[in-house]
Amino acid sequence: MEKAINPLHPLHLALAALVLASGSTQAVEFKHFQADQSTLQFVSRQMGVPVDGRFRKFAATLAFDPARPAAAKARLELDLASVDAGSPDANGEVVGKPWFDVRAFPTAVFVSSSIRPLGGDKFALTGKLTIKGRTQEVSAPFTFRRAGGNGVFDGAFVLRRLDFAIGDGVWSDLGAVANEVQIKFHIVAGPAAGSR
Repeated sequence: MEKAINPLHPLHLALAALVLASGSTQAVEFKHFQADQSTLQFVSRQMGVPVDGRFRKFAATLAFDPARPAAAKARLELDLASVDAGSPDANGEVVGKPWFDVRAFPTAVFVSSSIRPLGGDKFALTGKLTIKGRTQEVSAPFTFRRAGGNGVFDGAFVLRRLDFAIGDGVWSDLGAVANEVQIKFHIVAGPAAGSR
């Protein structure tokens, strides 16, 4: 006759607690945006020549658990006046009405609608990007890794500037400035309180 297993035996309780504890350590949600470690850069092409630029001020609100990517959310607000387009003359030009028109539209906003896994450390981010009052859906592949307790997100996508009336009027000549602008982001976020 087989001996009945007592589920309340101290050894069984200890094993159950160990299993639950080991599972909980896998659930880490990254929420605290680290502005000083994050960058948002772009590459445009003028007369066929690549020109690097960046934005010095932006903020992100996010909640990302790599074990549950479908539940993740992200929102980014970008201070368009913080643009560094490579020179003082360029900086003065791109904040004007034909380009970003920062007096009327000081910020650009991205709000995620979905994040899905692509395998390994790769994911796909989709959402709505609004610049100069125009909204378009954009998608960006990104990688995620852990570094020093933080979560690090690196990705890139191509923005078509004329979809947002960036550089309209005489600047809409694509022979002078290409329509495609590559956006590259490096976002660092710390874990939420209570995450392990």
